[in-house]
Amino acid sequence: MTERHYPVPRQGQPFAGPALGGAAHAWFDEVIVMDKDGASVRQPAEDCDPSVLNRLSAPRPDLCGLTLDEPRIMGVLNVTPDSFSDGGDHVTLEAAVDRARIMAGDADILDIGGESTRPGAEEVGLDEEIRRTAPVIKAIRAAGITTPISIDTRKARVAEAALDAGANIVNDVAAFTFDPELADLVAERDVPVCLMHAQGKPDVMQLAPRYDNVVFDVMAALEERIDFATSKGVKRDRIITDPGIGFGKTLEHNVTLLRNLALLHDLGLPMLLGVSRKRFIGTIGQVENAKDRLAGSVAVALHGVAHGAQILRVHDTFETRQALLLQQSLTQRG
Repeated sequence: MTERHYPVPRQGQPFAGPALGGAAHAWFDEVIVMDKDGASVRQPAEDCDPSVLNRLSAPRPDLCGLTLDEPRIMGVLNVTPDSFSDGGDHVTLEAAVDRARIMAGDADILDIGGESTRPGAEEVGLDEEIRRTAPVIKAIRAAGITTPISIDTRKARVAEAALDAGANIVNDVAAFTFDPELADLVAERDVPVCLMHAQGKPDVMQLAPRYDNVVFDVMAALEERIDFATSKGVKRDRIITDPGIGFGKTLEHNVTLLRNLALLHDLGLPMLLGVSRKRFIGTIGQVENAKDRLAGSVAVALHGVAHGAQILRVHDTFETRQALLLQQSLTQRG
């Protein structure tokens, strides 16, 4: 696609234009039509083609019984020894279930991961990744926790074991480029899937990431992966998109994507934003320790909500929920 449509985000009641990505709290009354060379035209939303308005504003399909007209929190639960901010925190079954029980009070979805995809991380073997994740998911379900669970994996066999153990969603940071058979599994099981953009594998992705135009390139790559997924039988209304902040991107790339985040609504699909504790927050906020990046993480999460992001993937579920409740209250106009 040579043209992209950026709905200018606005918040507050009453709405003065179409809903932003189907949100109940954000809307737009102007659209900036952009091309890859930098030219742009600003126009009233009402002047857009109906098909464009539909992509930008139509309600997104429910996700495991959750409506997406309000922001949903996906709580990160890594059962790895080497994840960048919580590696080793939940490696025992008891610790993982205890954390899941706590997060379930604030999170709408629990995201279980058994392989670190931080910059420089090495691949984990199939059997080891299954050993780390499937028993945890089974134990969470045995504990009576009914919160939807996503399995954060690039591999079909790992996802299959997780789904069999009680997971509901697949979250693939490689968008089916690492293991194309994962697309077949998602189609067969008819489960939701998040396709994330990444340039390169985790062990090399941060060495020298380059783009002609990071926003257009990420959009084009996501479209290509969406087309691949649907060609494999994955239903379009089962797909969630993620711009992949921090995955094969410099600080400038990340900031540019975040400034233009609402552009992802031009794909017509739900958007997941994962920025929690990431390095660019530490760089801008001058905070070295990942666990000390809570304030910056919440700030960027609220920015994402203002741009219509439907799902926030975060480590700090309690604090993020509190911030969302305040933001929602303050942007409502009586």
